[in-house]
Amino acid sequence: MVIAIVVLILVVRAFYVPSDFGIQARGYTFGFHRLGNEQDWKSFPSKYKNRDYCKDCHEEKVSSLATSKHSIIQCENCHGAAFNHPEDPEKLAINRSRDLCIRCHSQLVTPSSGRSAIPGIDPATHNPDTACVECHNPHHPNLEDM
Repeated sequence: MVIAIVVLILVVRAFYVPSDFGIQARGYTFGFHRLGNEQDWKSFPSKYKNRDYCKDCHEEKVSSLATSKHSIIQCENCHGAAFNHPEDPEKLAINRSRDLCIRCHSQLVTPSSGRSAIPGIDPATHNPDTACVECHNPHHPNLEDM
């Protein structure tokens, strides 16, 4: 019975899975890639840009961020995807939520990685009803501000 099920699965797979599926020389088991739709993905518009895209219009902010402790963070982590910006939307929505900052700056209970080197706070006691940007400038954070 088990052999019959395995044979049935292999027969169905032979008809169902396209011949160009898999990582060609290494076979089907190492990844999901299909040569036949590469051009479709290359033609798909990119939703996220990078800091160089932002620098064309916001050189002062990008330069300020480059010298700050947040220099490794891409602009779109806080400002949202730049897809179709600046035409639509003309101005990107900025995530000023406390939750965004707490993702990295919440004090770790059991520090065990490089993440523990980031200054952390106890979100329950450190100004719990105030947005972080009320006191801290994310483009140029200072350790003294913490």
